[in-house]
Amino acid sequence: VQLQASGGGLVQPGGSLRLSCAASRRTSSNNAVGWFRQAPGKEREFVAHISWNGGTRDYVDSVKDRFTISRDKGKNTVYLQMNSLKPEDTAVYYCAVHRSSFGSRWYKDYAFWGKGTQVTVSS
Repeated sequence: VQLQASGGGLVQPGGSLRLSCAASRRTSSNNAVGWFRQAPGKEREFVAHISWNGGTRDYVDSVKDRFTISRDKGKNTVYLQMNSLKPEDTAVYYCAVHRSSFGSRWYKDYAFWGKGTQVTVSS
């Protein structure tokens, strides 16, 4: 499975971005997908995950009520809508396919990773 994350960029505080994660193979549609981020000098951090059918979603507390994860199985794509962005959201964002149908917050549970897309929140 190859993953391609896109949609990052430079945005002002309070702005919005939508990240996309496109998978190369339909088999990933039976697996949960997660988003992680890593800021310079910091460890990789879980952001959100969505189960194979979209029925279960989980978010890190710092993004709840601001970020929304969703998936379009027909397009083999998972999205991360990010609203009310803050400077502390600045990081490289990665999408990853989980080893099972239901996701988790532990990065080692994810088998395939995309290359990441840079998100910078600054005025």
